[in-house]
Amino acid sequence: MKICSPFSFSSSEGGGPVMSGKAWFLHAVAASAVAAGAYAVIRRHRSGLRSRVVGIIPARFASSRFQGKPLVEILGKPMIQRTWERAKLATTLDHVVVATDDEKIAECCRGFGADVVMTSESCRNGTERCNEALQKLEKKYDIVVNIQADEPLIEPEIIDGVVKALQRAPDAVFSTAVTSLKPEDGFNPNRVKCVVDNRGYAIYFSRGLIPYNKSGKVNPNFPYMLHLGIQSYTTKFLKIYPDLPPSPLQLEEDLEQLKVLENGYKMKGKSGCVDFKYSRLDWLFVRQLIDNGVEFRGGGAQDGQVIKVDHEAHGVDIPEDVAKIESLMHERNIS
Repeated sequence: MKICSPFSFSSSEGGGPVMSGKAWFLHAVAASAVAAGAYAVIRRHRSGLRSRVVGIIPARFASSRFQGKPLVEILGKPMIQRTWERAKLATTLDHVVVATDDEKIAECCRGFGADVVMTSESCRNGTERCNEALQKLEKKYDIVVNIQADEPLIEPEIIDGVVKALQRAPDAVFSTAVTSLKPEDGFNPNRVKCVVDNRGYAIYFSRGLIPYNKSGKVNPNFPYMLHLGIQSYTTKFLKIYPDLPPSPLQLEEDLEQLKVLENGYKMKGKSGCVDFKYSRLDWLFVRQLIDNGVEFRGGGAQDGQVIKVDHEAHGVDIPEDVAKIESLMHERNIS
C-alpha cells in the first residue's frame, strides 16, 4: 500500500527508491539532526505537535440506505466490531471510541470491549457526532480521526497516514485520503469522487462522475479519484464545524466535506508516493524527522491535507455489499 509524501522517488535497478536531489539534501539535514540530538526533536514532537490523537467511529442505526448497518454480521462478527478492530491497529491513535445514539449499537460495542460515547439523535452527520463525543471525553486531544463505521477492511496505515499528514503541517486543520476509482464505480452514487487542481488543492467532491466528459462515458485513461471518507481534524477546527452554515452544495450532494470547502477552507494535496515495502536507510533518516515533527515545507492557514493511497475501497453502503466483502475476505483468508 502506498501513501503520498512531499518527496518524489523513482525505482532503481535494485528495486529500492532513488531519492531526488531535494530528498538527498534532507537526508543530510536529517543525519546531522540525529547526530546532534534526535531526543530533543522527539521531545518537541511529543510535547507540542499535535501528539494526542483519538479515533472516533460514529455509528447510527437509522440509515436511510441500510437500516441497522453497523450491526450487520460479516463472517460472524458485527461490522462495527471489525472496523473497531482495524482501527485499534493504527499506531498513531491513543484511544478509539464508538459514538452512537442507539442503545443496541452501544450494547453490542461494549460487549466486544469498545469504549462508547452516547450522542444525541440531533447530530446531522458523522462529523457533528464526532464533535459531540469529543466534548464528552475526559482526556484532551489534539487531533480527532473520523473513521467510517462501514469500512470493515480499513487499512491501519491509512489512518496513520491522515494523522501524520496533519501532524507535520502545523497550519493545516484537517486531512483526508483518496485512491484510484474503479471504472465500474464511475456512476455509482455511493462512491464519492474527488478532483484536485494542479497545485493539489481539492476542487470538488461529488456522487456523480467528475470530471464528466461530453461523451457521457467513463474514460478508461483518466485517473479518476475516489474519496475514502476517512478524515482527521484538529480539535479546534472540529469545534468550529457545527457552527459553519449549511451550504447549498453540501445539501444537494449530501456530502459534509462540501460544507468545509464552501465555507472557505482548502484541502491541499501532495504528489509523489513512497511504497512502505522499502526500508532503505537514507529514507528512514528523513522519515524519522518528518514523523517526529520536523517541518520541511511552508503551509497556509486553514489548509487541509489530501493524501493519495494505493487502496481498494471496500465500504458497505447497501445490503448487497456484505456478500462482496465476505467473498473478498475468503479470498484473502481473513477470518
